[in-house]
Amino acid sequence: MSSESQQDAVFKALANARRRQMLDAMKDAPLTTGALCEKFSDMDRCTVMQHLKVLEEADLVIPRREGRERWNHLNALPIKAIHDRWISQYAGHAMNVLSALQGEAEA
Repeated sequence: MSSESQQDAVFKALANARRRQMLDAMKDAPLTTGALCEKFSDMDRCTVMQHLKVLEEADLVIPRREGRERWNHLNALPIKAIHDRWISQYAGHAMNVLSALQGEAEA
């Protein structure tokens, strides 16, 4: 998968609030699919699995099988890549603009 299409997959995955909530739930430790279903009890198992599939396709979740359990591990590297490509560049520019405004306000 090209870098552009990988980033598109990440943006698509992050565009949904429920998937962001699922990633937040896995932030501190991996969770089994069953544990995610319990945390998001308003969704049926099939819907949780569909969200996990989108997250996997974006490489944001890495599943590992241990016996009958499927553990879902957060992979934050694609988010960092987007930060490095998009956010950090624009944040630096925004800080320069704010600094210039502050200088003009003080003058």
